[in-house]
Amino acid sequence: MRLAIPRETHPGENRASVTPDTVKKLVRLGADLAIESGAGAGAGFSDDAYAAEGASVVTDRDALLGSADMVLRLRKPELEEIAKLKSGCIHVSYLDPFNEHALIREFAAKSITAVSMEMIPRSTRSQKMDALSSQANLAGYMAVMLAATRLPRIFPMMMTPAGTLKPSKVFIIGAGVAGLQAIATAKRLGARVTAFDTRPVVAEQVQSLGGKFLEIDLGDTGQTADGYARELTPEQVEIQRQAQKAVIADSDVVITTAQVFGRKPPVLVTADMVAGMAPGSVVVDMAAETGGNVEGSVPDEVVDVGGVTIVGTGNLANLVARDATQMYASNMFNLVEDTWDKETGAFVLDMENDILPGCVITHAGAVVHPTIKDIIEGAS
Repeated sequence: MRLAIPRETHPGENRASVTPDTVKKLVRLGADLAIESGAGAGAGFSDDAYAAEGASVVTDRDALLGSADMVLRLRKPELEEIAKLKSGCIHVSYLDPFNEHALIREFAAKSITAVSMEMIPRSTRSQKMDALSSQANLAGYMAVMLAATRLPRIFPMMMTPAGTLKPSKVFIIGAGVAGLQAIATAKRLGARVTAFDTRPVVAEQVQSLGGKFLEIDLGDTGQTADGYARELTPEQVEIQRQAQKAVIADSDVVITTAQVFGRKPPVLVTADMVAGMAPGSVVVDMAAETGGNVEGSVPDEVVDVGGVTIVGTGNLANLVARDATQMYASNMFNLVEDTWDKETGAFVLDMENDILPGCVITHAGAVVHPTIKDIIEGAS
């Protein structure tokens, strides 16, 4: 079975879907692996490093895609690239299936089996395949590092003959994977950390990392079966905003991580809250790319609003591309290995598997994921 690894073409993307180490493991499984020249360059992996582990390095992208039985990549493909794949090919990547309706329809029309990495079910067994979590972990770390470099203060308390410097105050909104890593990183740097999440169940996790959990009574919130925060009602969002207002005003750094899967994120930090912060304060909006949690944030830009720096830099895991590639490649390999048949040297699309039905979006000429099917048919 030929596994093809195309080079990522999205502007500024340095991550890749395989490392030389995972290439070695895939070849051991019996895969015929071909990788486009330069695919790992942004993450520091040379063509020679891949070739040394058994991959064929090719320069003809169209030929690579056309020969593939299975494509492993990071970003979703351009629409016109789907036509270059042969019928029956399996395509694995991020797909954003809730919003990319034309892409999903094209996969179905060309009889491509499309597997969405962001739709991997959140279960104990699938943790090793959970790319959303692995990349969010790194993004949470980088959010704190960006804030620390922009803040005109140090994070830890420092006692010197010249006087005592108080620790910076960091407020983190959202205690999912990214938020928890941000809490841990800010604490390691010596900051005083407060955090809030709509799921009261995560309070113990925040406290175990040394953070203070902000208690806000929002009524019934809970979480989805996959562990994501549920979307709040407009009334609940307003209660959250008002309760956080004083904490935000007193913070040196605010980091927002709140995203609702498949939907525009809620605005949690309004313009008047930003105006209430001291000059020199920093806000990092980790949701800026998908609509933003902060009024005034600009996707992929750093702006000054009344003396407050608002960081809207997206794709934060890409800033540590080597580690991000290592983690994503491991997620990808674990998914492939899970149903790989070593005797035939092929990936088996076993829909009785407890993981694949949750992330296979199209198969055999149809949209087979029930939720995505309903959304796309409703949008037609």
